[in-house]
Amino acid sequence: MTFSRALYVFLTICCSLVSLSKTRAEKPNIIIIFADDQGYQDLGCYGSPDLLTPHIDRMAKEGMRFTSFYAQTVCGPSRAALMTGCYPLRVAQHQNKVDIHPRLHPQEITIADVLKDAGYATAAFGKWDLAGHTQTAYTPQLLPTRQGFDEFFGTPSSNDSFIYILRNEEVIEKRADLSLATQRYTDEAIDFIKRSKDRPFFVYLAHSMPHIKLAASPKFRGKSSRGLYGDVIEELDWNVGRILDTLTEENLTKKTYVIFTSDNGPWYLGHSPGHLKRIGKNAADHGGSALPLRGAKTSTWEGGFRVPCIVWAPGKTPAGTVCDEVASTLDLLPTLARLAGTKAPTDRVIDGHDISDLIHGIEGAKSSTDAFYYYARTKLRAVRVGRWKLHIPTGADARWKNFSKPNDAAAIVEPLLFDLETDLSEKQNLADQHPEVVTELMRSIEHARDDIGDVDRIGKNARFFDPQPKRPDIRKPKQ
Repeated sequence: MTFSRALYVFLTICCSLVSLSKTRAEKPNIIIIFADDQGYQDLGCYGSPDLLTPHIDRMAKEGMRFTSFYAQTVCGPSRAALMTGCYPLRVAQHQNKVDIHPRLHPQEITIADVLKDAGYATAAFGKWDLAGHTQTAYTPQLLPTRQGFDEFFGTPSSNDSFIYILRNEEVIEKRADLSLATQRYTDEAIDFIKRSKDRPFFVYLAHSMPHIKLAASPKFRGKSSRGLYGDVIEELDWNVGRILDTLTEENLTKKTYVIFTSDNGPWYLGHSPGHLKRIGKNAADHGGSALPLRGAKTSTWEGGFRVPCIVWAPGKTPAGTVCDEVASTLDLLPTLARLAGTKAPTDRVIDGHDISDLIHGIEGAKSSTDAFYYYARTKLRAVRVGRWKLHIPTGADARWKNFSKPNDAAAIVEPLLFDLETDLSEKQNLADQHPEVVTELMRSIEHARDDIGDVDRIGKNARFFDPQPKRPDIRKPKQ
């Protein structure tokens, strides 16, 4: 090889390395903070009259607050939707069963898979709930380290009564102290941020709180004006502040998107025998608030699905802005893929849409969500299109009725149409005044049944992976 040729090759390699370094440097860091059962009104910036959440309020003041942002109505399905960008009934599950708390199929592609392929360091901290809704009988092959995450520190499922702590796939602590969970998850996330600051990173920080069983550390116990629930929320907020402070200390604020949201609405505690026995006759006073929304976790009223969401990205997201466009956790996978300079999977249906123009405050940006569907377990119960929401006739939910106020758990005997722009509390049925809207929204319902599925049918684009599955156990709803 001649000297000039050798010099050319050397310079080409140098330029490539510089280009690669620059490309890596330009990829933003991404942090999702996912609360568990935190209600729409359980933050100062969403109108809480008595909860002190200065750090999350700061995120809203310096970033964008969404007011029509949706998750799913319970834990496991909500995490499946977030991780895959798809309605839970569409995604494949371990052994191809249809279940309320999915064991996410190994061949599903998660946000972590997408970002890891784009050169990100990836880590999950806190609650997983996609390897089985259990602390002890989960499927190890479905833990975060098998679903695109380099590291995991957290618990397999909900803190219904106790938690096991895993590091990666090893149980390192049984029946861990619940009161320290929020702080410990945050400690680990901060350590990962500091270790990964020289390359793009993705942090999924999914807190166990404020899911019941509630617990707060001694520093916060008894300090709020809302009892133990308030203590838990204010501790959660303080630990969000620790994440923001770390980004400042490490000079990462202009390189990072932080998204705070919740997996579903709050429990309604005043009707469940289990909650009443555990908490007492005034249990309803000890939970979260979805006001001014109707309903709570497990329901398909707005209070079950609509959750707080704040995007904080100094220099990228306009400060102090409010977005009322319809968006959801389904949108995070395609959006974060776009921010990372890559794409969402193209070999399968993805329900979410890229909302990066919304979070960047691009003038005229609109939601790409034509319709948002409300499923309770495997049953499709409602749809939102623009300002309109339609609840379809359905029997009372015998399984989850104790987690709602009696009026919210009753059978729906005729279509209920609400204008969410003027009636957030879903009180005034306008079906008789707008039969043409009911007809149009019923077309959307039928489309979802055909495409995604319903309690009595398998959607044509519902996914099943090898080995060849048996037909899932899908039963017609009991009336």
